[in-house]
Amino acid sequence: MNGTLITVAPTGAESSKAEVPALPVTLEELVTTAKECESLGASVIHVHIRDAQAQPTLDLARLKETVTALRESTGLIVQLSSGGSVHDPESDRLAVLEAAPDMASCTMGTVNFGDDVFLNRWEFIVELHTRMRDRSIVPEYEIFDLGHLWALQRLLDKHGLPFGGHVHVDFVMGVPGGMPGTVQALAACHAALADLPEGTTFSATGVGRFTLPVMLASLAASGHLRVGMEDTITYAKGQPVESNMQLVARAAAFARLAQRPPLSPTQAKDLLGIKG
Repeated sequence: MNGTLITVAPTGAESSKAEVPALPVTLEELVTTAKECESLGASVIHVHIRDAQAQPTLDLARLKETVTALRESTGLIVQLSSGGSVHDPESDRLAVLEAAPDMASCTMGTVNFGDDVFLNRWEFIVELHTRMRDRSIVPEYEIFDLGHLWALQRLLDKHGLPFGGHVHVDFVMGVPGGMPGTVQALAACHAALADLPEGTTFSATGVGRFTLPVMLASLAASGHLRVGMEDTITYAKGQPVESNMQLVARAAAFARLAQRPPLSPTQAKDLLGIKG
């Protein structure tokens, strides 16, 4: 499919509303952001939610309310984060699937995450992969380092393909403790895709100052894009991001320049194997 899948990750679990006033943390702010980003070319929304005090939460009732609101207001593919924050227990992360999103993230290994550790035990990964398939949820496999692709190969060999039969990964690049946001790192990951099922697709996420080089490298390698204020709060050096729409508009412009215009949500569903 000669187009670009654009995922917007508008909130994340790291930045605070006090430090980043433009961060969408309420349901109303999130829905408004989703509608505007869809109009600019996004087809997937990667969702973290906040509680009444704007703190990261995996509260199931709030997650269900969020999925419903996004489906009623947009045509976007709703992808919930099963990562939450680095402090969330495995039981809460698994319970995310009960909110019945179209997609959910599945991180393929433990990684140092700044001063913290983002723990993803093998048994937890297997359980997450299996539960998603049982619930007709399409995974996006999050790759923070080259070895995570080897872990994904092992997972698929031992436990079978995900729901829908299509494998889609996201290279998360530039997290302190993970792989750098360089062309060389992306090229190494791209080469390793040859060991995964035929037709495997990838997106790439550049964190912070790696946003632009990763975006351009991914487009050059026929990959897809993830942008948003979860991953960067700076549009250019010394220039704070004004909104997630600003980041999606730039990604869409680059995609059109590469003659791979943004995919619609319907086209994205076909690409990812999402039913209905």
